[in-house]
Amino acid sequence: MQKIGIGLAGLGTVGTGVYRSLLQNRLLLTERIGLELEVRRIAVRNLALSRSVKPPAEMLTDRWEAIVDDPAVGVVVELIGGIDLPYELFRRALKARKPVVTGNKALLAEKGAEIFELAADAGVPVFFEAAVAGGIPIIKSIREGFIGNHLQSIHAILNGTSNYILTRMTEARINFPEALQEAQSSGYAEADPTLDINGWDPAHKAIILASLAYGFWVDTRHVYVEGIEKISAADIRFAETLGYRIKLVATIRADSNSAIEVRVNPTLVPKEHVLASVNGVFNALMVRGDIVGDTLFYGRGAGQDPTASAVISDLAQAAIWIDSGGKAFGFTPHGLYGKCLPTDELMSAFYLRLTVDDRPGVLAQIAGVLGSHNIGISSVIQPESHETPAVPLVLMIHNAPFGRMREAVDQIKNLECVKAEPVLLWIL
Repeated sequence: MQKIGIGLAGLGTVGTGVYRSLLQNRLLLTERIGLELEVRRIAVRNLALSRSVKPPAEMLTDRWEAIVDDPAVGVVVELIGGIDLPYELFRRALKARKPVVTGNKALLAEKGAEIFELAADAGVPVFFEAAVAGGIPIIKSIREGFIGNHLQSIHAILNGTSNYILTRMTEARINFPEALQEAQSSGYAEADPTLDINGWDPAHKAIILASLAYGFWVDTRHVYVEGIEKISAADIRFAETLGYRIKLVATIRADSNSAIEVRVNPTLVPKEHVLASVNGVFNALMVRGDIVGDTLFYGRGAGQDPTASAVISDLAQAAIWIDSGGKAFGFTPHGLYGKCLPTDELMSAFYLRLTVDDRPGVLAQIAGVLGSHNIGISSVIQPESHETPAVPLVLMIHNAPFGRMREAVDQIKNLECVKAEPVLLWIL
């Protein structure tokens, strides 16, 4: 039986999970794919570090180049993280005609176009199931399962940390700083949670999904990204009253002119919508195809075991490719779609919360500004029994272009009657 040599670049959380799982399920994998996967070299930053797994000492190296250059290694697994160093690893591995497996979403979002051009020139596949939604097989589904569909939209919760924080704010009626601290204490948020809470972690994943779905690599400059840092307990409470839950949602869709919308932002999701019930650290994706209709994917989007499962799935595919040969795949560009819709032209209904003076004529001033921008109000909530002169005012806004809405809000916040920074949220 043919043996396929594997080189692991990185033996951190995910790398450890991959190594352990390959040993644990070696017989199962061999029976299923008819090939034996064998780890032959592992690159680590610190050779002296004590680890929970104990590969043979001769297998370890502190030079990533050693695993790429080793003739016994047929597939390279990049689990280093970052952008510049992994990109050099990709260049070297693809030049050597070795398939690469990665879970590096930031690298693919920033350098995907260049990487897949290199892969196409070399005729070698790149596999990246672990880069989006952990163990949920969404990459294979889009690339293979939905191959006969025009994908009309993807709405997704792609970051477990932010979803956990918003869930706790909803359930425990606490504010953002308290929920973040709880997430860090529970191990669901890093000491530096910036990429999770500012929206860029799910944005990197959304870029990968959009690029796969629509056949051109989406530029990060064309993606609207907003995090959850400004969401307050008051916003959670008002959303509940209005029949919504607030989630950090990635929206990917094509319009009738084949222009693409890609954005990640806090969104009011109707309580009856399936994404509203996705809580804690779980991820979910709702994918709509023109033939298949609506499909739902749900599971843990991060963690050692789910991510290792995705990496091993890709390793099996890479081994099969080596054994049988064939066309390189991973990202196939095409010309059916071709541009991103400008952010200012994105259409949505909106939630607008203001803090205003409690006196006559205030609502008329605000409605006047919105009216001057041709923006309509669908409903208004102004809670009673506030002890301070300034009170919350919540407006639900009809569908409007985001650029026009943003201009109106900029004008509203400069009104004398407005006493705090407005909160503007999108509605699904």
